[in-house]
Amino acid sequence: MILLDKDTKCLVQGITGKQGSFHTEQMLNYDTSIVAGVTPGKGGQTFLDVPIYNSVEEACEQNEINSSIIFVPAKFAKDAAFESIRHLDLVIIISEHIPVHDSLEIMAYAEKMGTTVIGPNTPGVISPGVGKLGIMPTHIFAEGNIGVISRSGTLTYEIASQLTRAGIGQSTCVGIGGDPVVGTNYIDILERFEADKDTDAVVLIGEIGGNAEEKAAEYIKEEMSKPVVSYIAGRTAPPGKRMGHAGAIIQGNTGTVKSKTEALNGAGVEVAKMPSQIVDLLNKVI
Repeated sequence: MILLDKDTKCLVQGITGKQGSFHTEQMLNYDTSIVAGVTPGKGGQTFLDVPIYNSVEEACEQNEINSSIIFVPAKFAKDAAFESIRHLDLVIIISEHIPVHDSLEIMAYAEKMGTTVIGPNTPGVISPGVGKLGIMPTHIFAEGNIGVISRSGTLTYEIASQLTRAGIGQSTCVGIGGDPVVGTNYIDILERFEADKDTDAVVLIGEIGGNAEEKAAEYIKEEMSKPVVSYIAGRTAPPGKRMGHAGAIIQGNTGTVKSKTEALNGAGVEVAKMPSQIVDLLNKVI
């Protein structure tokens, strides 16, 4: 497993908000180690026995914490992210609709500080049987040795559910986020899966727009020894029209299902035409 393991100790920023409180309860129910919450002005309170602090710095002074998950509104997300990046190793930004210029500043600061950022606009990370830092429904995942990376939360759920029903468990599933600017990319996660003793093969779920999948194909061709299979969403999308995610827009001849499929095929990666074919493709390579 990667990113989230038995040593992960997390704080929740925005723990008292509607989304933060709901998903904190879900994460605790999945035995995730949530050791603190942060909501400015509500320090000294508790939520489900989790102590709440006014700042990340205060929470870190009182607890052993190495990661954060952010459920704050978009206009406050940059400040929340900067605060966590300053103190922690892993920051997961669930928040949607963060302005692109804010995301650029967040990623520049994370690179400077050596902090791993997942998101924004991500469903998060789950290591089945260990914990989840995110919003995914836990019942569709199962412990196993297949790594999953995706730009789409919905497709992550659909394909993980099919894997589980077929008796194929997952080591870690990572949603990298669907925005044009995200922290951790496909290559970062592929590199971690390649080095992970608990992962035997990887499912890469992509979508139209940008060239992230083409870059991933280059990395797979040069560096990956573990088998990878893929699905690219957006087969019917017309050029120039955004489909779903802010990053899912085709410009000219780049960013299409065809260009991504050709790049991945060139790296020895079979690409499913439908999500339902992923199980069969995996069974051929594992």
